[in-house]
Amino acid sequence: MDQRYATHPDQIAGLDTQALRDTFLVERLFVPGQVTAVYTHHDRIVLAGAVPAGTPLPLEAFPELRAEHFLQNREAGIINVGGAGTVTADGETYPMAKGACLYLGRGVRDVVFADDDVDADVDVEEGGAQFYLFSAPAHTTYPTVLAQPGEGTVRELGDQLTSNRRTLTQLIHADGIRSCQIVMGFTTLHPGSMWNTMPAHTHDRRTECYLYFDVPADARVLHVCGEPEETRHLVVADRQAVISPSWSVHSGVGTASYSFVWAMAGENQAFDDMDAVPVAALR
Repeated sequence: MDQRYATHPDQIAGLDTQALRDTFLVERLFVPGQVTAVYTHHDRIVLAGAVPAGTPLPLEAFPELRAEHFLQNREAGIINVGGAGTVTADGETYPMAKGACLYLGRGVRDVVFADDDVDADVDVEEGGAQFYLFSAPAHTTYPTVLAQPGEGTVRELGDQLTSNRRTLTQLIHADGIRSCQIVMGFTTLHPGSMWNTMPAHTHDRRTECYLYFDVPADARVLHVCGEPEETRHLVVADRQAVISPSWSVHSGVGTASYSFVWAMAGENQAFDDMDAVPVAALR
């Protein structure tokens, strides 16, 4: 488990490209045959990628959590961004196609990630399951819930004229799958649209993380971060994640259309609790 410590906005001005990437970008989260995790001290969020690659993978309690099992004091949302797979939680197996979302509440002990056919010799590049996990501390327990692809609250946003026509699917939120503090879903850009989340905004009461996926191999997303008046950018590839502190804007433009999982945790679960920044005010 990699650890990323909390940051102050004044640090942005002094970071060069590599330091910016080391602080906010998670470049290698999906490693075949492993559960790879990053712990950020911003709202004590954990990001993890699980790639079974033909061998079932248990979710262990990392020593940094000081817990008997991973979800002893936490909850998690899991979205499959790869081929068909399953997640088994305390003995019950949940089938997860690409785009399915599973919420696991505080207290679930045993979690195992697997490909759909555990006996097959799976090639990750050719369609093996790839699970993205977003976890935050939880003070109460909510039941395990599975949302299949096509379920959830769908919002059509943006306009083709401004290159940001996109479909946003809310999965874990106050009017959907209930959680202690996680809000989670994903957004898919329509063909010909490249901008996400415009106008840019901050969440002064929440940390948000983006996982970009379905980014073509020869394409990249320029993710805008930093304070509105002191922006920087990260060049992001497929299946890389960005940690966005409460004081940072989070927006981006791709060289091709793409999708991204957005997830946040913090003071509240109000989706529209954001401080928009007019495009003309960005610097």
